[in-house]
Amino acid sequence: MKIDEKKTITAGIAESLEQAGAIYVTDFTGLDVEAQGELRAKLRESGAAYRVVKNTLTIRALDGLDLDGLEEHLTGPTGLVLAGDDPVAPAKAVRDFAREHDNRPVFRVGVVDSRTVQAADIARLADLPGRDSLLGSIAGALTASVGGMVGVLGGLMRDIAYMVEEVAKKGEGQD
Repeated sequence: MKIDEKKTITAGIAESLEQAGAIYVTDFTGLDVEAQGELRAKLRESGAAYRVVKNTLTIRALDGLDLDGLEEHLTGPTGLVLAGDDPVAPAKAVRDFAREHDNRPVFRVGVVDSRTVQAADIARLADLPGRDSLLGSIAGALTASVGGMVGVLGGLMRDIAYMVEEVAKKGEGQD
C-alpha cells in the first residue's frame, strides 16, 4: 500500500471516529466474510456501521483525537462499530448477532459520550431499552402527569362550582 493510500485511509478512519456518537472495538475472530456481511446489515438497521480496520492505521488516526483508551485494544482482528446518536441499538445488534454466531464478535472496549467503557459496560448498555422505547416512556410519563393535573384541576373546578351553588342556595333562603 502506498503512502498516499495510507494517508487517505487514515484520514477516513479519523473522520469516522470523530463523527461517531459511540464507538465499540470488537474482535471478530472466527467470523467469515458472509457472517461479517450479515453483521454489517444488522448494524445498518440499527443506525451504525461496521468497519474492519488495520490496527496501525487506526492508531495513527487516533493521534490528535480525544479518544483515550482505545489504542491498547487495537490488536489482532479488529472491527469498529461506529454508532450514530443511539449507542444502545448497535450494542444490542452486536450482542444478538453474537448469540447466534458462537459469541462472535466480542466487545473489547468502547467510547460512549466521550467516556471509555469496558466490555461489561457495553453488555449492560445492550440490556437497556432502545432510544425509541425510552423516549416513549418519558412521553408517557409526561402525558400521565399532565392528565393527572387535568383531573385534579377538573375536580377543583367541580368542587368550587358545588360550593358556589350551595352558597347561592343559602343566600336565596335568607330573603
